[in-house]
Amino acid sequence: MDIKRNGSHPSGKGPADYFTGTVRIDSPFEAPAPARVGGACVTFEPGARTAWHSHPLGQTLIVTAGLGRVQRWGEPIQEIRPGDVIWFEPGEKHWHGAALTTAMIHIAIAERLDGKTTDWMEKVSDEHYHAG
Repeated sequence: MDIKRNGSHPSGKGPADYFTGTVRIDSPFEAPAPARVGGACVTFEPGARTAWHSHPLGQTLIVTAGLGRVQRWGEPIQEIRPGDVIWFEPGEKHWHGAALTTAMIHIAIAERLDGKTTDWMEKVSDEHYHAG
């Protein structure tokens, strides 16, 4: 058993190459091999979001607070709320983040394939985000 104590790992900023707006990443975790799972608690300030991306083995999001937005390629933007659980299939191009005027917090969980959990792509434009 390994307990990661709350506050034992400093908060980090979401890298500008992969996020738009203010994003904080807390309590990142990665299980040791042979397990492949990893994740973090991610806070998006109003209007903040990820870039388009996909995951080789899929991703689960569990919304814990606020109001968010999520979209998979070719489909409309949808609202997400606390208690919602979102599954993205392996290779599914998508983005997620906060609503325009409300922050959102989710737990993100994904598995590594050949050491990689995420394939990052282009940023979601302000025009695209606001059109939703």
